[in-house]
Amino acid sequence: MSLNIKGLFPKPKNPEKDPSFLRVKIPTKKQWKKFFSVLSKKEKVSFSSFLLLLIASGLFLVLGYYYKNTQPAPAPGGIYTEGIIGQPRIINPLYLSTQDIDRDIVEIVFGGLMKYDENGQIIKDLTQDYSIKEQGKVFEITLKENLVWHDNEPLTADDVIFTVNLIQNPEYQSPLRVKWAGITAEKITNRTVSFKLPKEYAGFTETLTVKILPKHIFENVSPQNLPLSLVSEEYLIGSGPFKLKKIDHDQTSSITKITLEKNKDYYGQIPFLKEIVFAFFKDEKALKKSIALDEVNGFSISDPSQYKDITKGFKVYSIAAPRYFAVFFNAKNLGVFKNQELKEALALSTNKEALVQNVFTGKAQAVNSPILPSFFDFQQPNTTDQLNIVKAQQLIQQAIASSKEATVFTQNLTYGSSGEEVKMLQTCLAKFSDIYPNGEINGNFGPKTKEAVIKFQEKYTDEVLAPSNITKGTGDVKTATRKKLNEICFEPESTSTENIPITLTTCDKFPLPAIAQELKKQWDEVGFDVTIETVSLADLQNNVLTKNSFNILLFGEALGAIPDPFPFWHSSQKDYPGLNIANYTSKAADSYLEKAREAQTAQERQAYLEYFQDTLIQDMPAIFLVMPDYVYVLSDIIKGFEVAKITEPAKRFSNIEQWYIKTKRVWK
Repeated sequence: MSLNIKGLFPKPKNPEKDPSFLRVKIPTKKQWKKFFSVLSKKEKVSFSSFLLLLIASGLFLVLGYYYKNTQPAPAPGGIYTEGIIGQPRIINPLYLSTQDIDRDIVEIVFGGLMKYDENGQIIKDLTQDYSIKEQGKVFEITLKENLVWHDNEPLTADDVIFTVNLIQNPEYQSPLRVKWAGITAEKITNRTVSFKLPKEYAGFTETLTVKILPKHIFENVSPQNLPLSLVSEEYLIGSGPFKLKKIDHDQTSSITKITLEKNKDYYGQIPFLKEIVFAFFKDEKALKKSIALDEVNGFSISDPSQYKDITKGFKVYSIAAPRYFAVFFNAKNLGVFKNQELKEALALSTNKEALVQNVFTGKAQAVNSPILPSFFDFQQPNTTDQLNIVKAQQLIQQAIASSKEATVFTQNLTYGSSGEEVKMLQTCLAKFSDIYPNGEINGNFGPKTKEAVIKFQEKYTDEVLAPSNITKGTGDVKTATRKKLNEICFEPESTSTENIPITLTTCDKFPLPAIAQELKKQWDEVGFDVTIETVSLADLQNNVLTKNSFNILLFGEALGAIPDPFPFWHSSQKDYPGLNIANYTSKAADSYLEKAREAQTAQERQAYLEYFQDTLIQDMPAIFLVMPDYVYVLSDIIKGFEVAKITEPAKRFSNIEQWYIKTKRVWK
């Protein structure tokens, strides 16, 4: 059967002069009606099917072409919610709270002259350009044009000078003050500031990452009235990519949420996310419940073992950070660790890989150096701690034997002598109430001590005096008297199975207690008897460190993007509030640290730090344990997170402007 449609679509009389003939013309309703009137029912069905197939094919081709030549791209919109355990307390760049949440909000709300990128490198932030002059002693900063605060007030050099002055003012008690000691900030123009350093310091660019405060908000606030808990719209005015929108409280006035909205006047890339919400929870249980209900898009993990089952719909990021945990020997109070063999035994019996697996579930790596070569791509130290249980046990037995020998009287003692052996003599004589009833132990060989020695000699006349044909005691401790004292005072003991008691002091915050328990298990097995003393962070800072009241301390330290171990190991930093926990002293190490600070190139700095590394490891003021990853969990809906290295947890937001939830397609 043929379909006769002649006359339905008439040909123009003069097609050459009628341009419409060259175009496809859509039939009119009347023409379609006339067309269908000549078709049978079967023909109508066939034609309709053919037409639908043609349209579908056309759409398929068009969509295929579209998707082939376009790609998804971030689009504005979406709300990111992060779950936090605890409450914000000090949200102010001047004080940099020890709480991660406070630092997180400071990172997002405030801007600095410099900042960290997603690879942990220092780049320009509020700064348009900078120059280094006078052999590294002067840094001149030029701000970007048209900078404004969240309240639309202009951000100028005055704000920079004001912030530095606040930090340096001792009345404000900023912990950043030590970093800015001796530095002069001078305004050149409204956009230019000159920083003069007391001596060259290539790492000063990292110091410039400090967040800037608005002068017009804080200039009339006295040190006494400055509220440390700056959680209000009045004080949370910054220049960062997000600004404060609202703060929600519950009936007990606890903060339940802090909502930040994107800053449309941001000087950098305008964020894609519409809002960031920090939701606060009382404990782990409440946070996990919220995660299960899909109310939270992201959270940080302190103890990886607590979140083993939370993986569906989330991605776990293990981010490298330049922080490490170590056991520090207190040079001012070594106790049994005056014996170098015991230090070595402790190091040889430390299984760092067990710490990595048992405490951090594999999200960490063992370290042997305070400059973290694996993080900074430095040369590994020439010598490293190797696990060797057998050798550790041998060293412990040698130390016990040496300790016994050290307590034997070896020198003549007479009236007027003083020192440790005199103390040992007095301690021995005090065992006999009939010889040294007063029992005075002061290390000074005076009349009472001499009288006690005479009584001792006469008590053991046959062995001490008779061989020399003497009948009365002389009061002098010489060969025969020493021999008898050694027999009586230091009788042989069966110590081969005894353990050496040591006390390990640490903080009560995870992961320190868990590390301490693992170390106790390892050290007890080789011949130590470990007692763990756990204290609060406040007690650690205010008592333990200030008074040097520890023998060995388990604690952590963190480096910056530009490695500078000077504050932790230079001898000038021994006394509190210096951070040289081990009270380490070495002229060679000091020299290398000073030269590393003054180095003008990264290569030169690396060389001096590697020299320092080998010097310090040889002296063994600490046992370096592990460098844990920062573990961060994000929902699959969050895209654009590309952070590989951070210097502190808050720096995970270093590319927050590039995070996105919504997408759109754009032509390639």
